[in-house]
Amino acid sequence: MQNASNSVIQPAGFYIVALSSMSYSNIYVMFLTVLYVITVMCNVFLITIIFYDHRLHVPKFMAVGNLALVDLVLSTSLVPGMIKTYILLDNFVPFNLCLVQMFTYYTFLSLETLSLCILSYDRFIVICFPLRQESINTNTRMAYIISAVCYFCDYAPVLRLACSDTTSQWNCATALTILFITVPFIFIFSTYMGILTAVFRMKNNQSRYKALATCTEHLILVALFFIPIFIIFNLGFFGIIINPNIRTVCLSFSSLLTPCVNPILYSLKTKEIQRRLHSLLTRRLSVHPLKNAH
Repeated sequence: MQNASNSVIQPAGFYIVALSSMSYSNIYVMFLTVLYVITVMCNVFLITIIFYDHRLHVPKFMAVGNLALVDLVLSTSLVPGMIKTYILLDNFVPFNLCLVQMFTYYTFLSLETLSLCILSYDRFIVICFPLRQESINTNTRMAYIISAVCYFCDYAPVLRLACSDTTSQWNCATALTILFITVPFIFIFSTYMGILTAVFRMKNNQSRYKALATCTEHLILVALFFIPIFIIFNLGFFGIIINPNIRTVCLSFSSLLTPCVNPILYSLKTKEIQRRLHSLLTRRLSVHPLKNAH
């Protein structure tokens, strides 16, 4: 912000008011904590299996591993700070820490939308071009796509605290929202429309039902991620001030619920991961009796 002499004044920090004024905040924070623990465990487990099992070094699981890593950082950039604020009753956030959190959150929020695009692209190739998928979607090509993708704390309340004109910042934020949220959503929607078209052309009813069930699960997950973000950013674009509690719930759910469910829907239900998990458990159980015998 600026004073009368146009010199820049940096505030010491900001106070978070949402959690302190929220009804049943203790239940909400406990729920977030459970979701966060599940998110970390599932995504770390998934990344570890994909990294160490060379049989999973294929385009599909490269995309899944990329999404798991993004999910892990995205949820970690937001939830631990919220839990710390509630438990320690310390709702003050230093200015520099707020900037770091904003940068991390928005960077990995944009990577999340683009990572979902990569997975929808992979599903589109597998279902619509089953005979050519290995030649179209190679490991090298998937690595290039993930690398290109890698080349959004909530900023609206912070901008409203500024005493100077923030028009250019709002315009920039709007352009980035369109680029990293609206465009990926349209791309994902278009690919799934193509997938559904290919599914309805299938003659095998069992294959059609299985593909439809998978697509429905993925579309629900995409909706859970995008709808809260669309609500927050579109209302903010029109200058509508949203209750801090509603902002907190929408953004925390979008940043935590989908990273928690992503590993289950995209990988832990797949046969390759299940076989790998079964082999690990079998090997571990077979080792323990030998140790006990000695």
